[in-house]
Amino acid sequence: MQRVDDFINYILIEKGLSKNTALAYRTDLNTYLKFLEEKKINYEDITHLEITDFLWHLKTSDFKPRSIYRMIESIRQFYKFLIAENLIKTDPTIYLTAPKVPMILPDMLTGEEVTKLLNSVSGTDNLSIRNRAMLELLYATGLRVSELISLKFSNIDIEECFVKIFGKGNKERLVPFGQKAQLYLKRYLRVRKNTKSEYLFLTRLNKPISRVEFWRQLKQIAIQAGIMKNITPHTLRHSFATHLLTGGADIRFVQEMLGHSSISTTQIYTHISQERLKEQHKKYHPRG
Repeated sequence: MQRVDDFINYILIEKGLSKNTALAYRTDLNTYLKFLEEKKINYEDITHLEITDFLWHLKTSDFKPRSIYRMIESIRQFYKFLIAENLIKTDPTIYLTAPKVPMILPDMLTGEEVTKLLNSVSGTDNLSIRNRAMLELLYATGLRVSELISLKFSNIDIEECFVKIFGKGNKERLVPFGQKAQLYLKRYLRVRKNTKSEYLFLTRLNKPISRVEFWRQLKQIAIQAGIMKNITPHTLRHSFATHLLTGGADIRFVQEMLGHSSISTTQIYTHISQERLKEQHKKYHPRG
């Protein structure tokens, strides 16, 4: 099913979850969707009561409690993804409860490893120049990969070193970046083909680069750099936040630059000025 495929790509690339975890999610969702198919229920129109019936079915089928708990989490995350992508309007899992589990963070890169990763992309061909610009911007801003690949010219001010992002829930935020990212963005724009595309980062065919393609490129770059950690685009996002915090940045600024759901758009413009954002980034970011 295409929606499940999209969800699996999302948790692998953006959430940085392992292949084994993604496989568990897929197995759970396949079981869930097979049950719905047998009952002739559309996954988009299912109710909370019908999901409860499914869970009761698992219990009476001798599923272990831990497996049922995992199933609940799989279904909840799937519907959260559909809501975030505006594919459905109502979340039928809103009243489901599941035990809290510790968040598994992806491998973090040290400052030296980040430098090694970025410097390994030193080619002068157009693809290398594009990849270096993307990686520099990703680490400089902590953007989600979906935000990076969908970045448009209208949402970036290279001279002022700011990107305007419409993140989850269409919440708007401003994120500064440093002179290193600015340098490589300008270098990329000099070799970027003059197309009518509004998107900043393009493939050889002048199409917006996909999540999967960027992830594949990043994996190859990490291997070339001799970094054996499990690196995803989310690794750079996590490293961005961690390096800022360990450097002494205010956690409130980091939360707002990351676009976490606990910080509203109104709070961004009420409490944080553009200049203060730039000051925090320049002061605490290793490549500010």
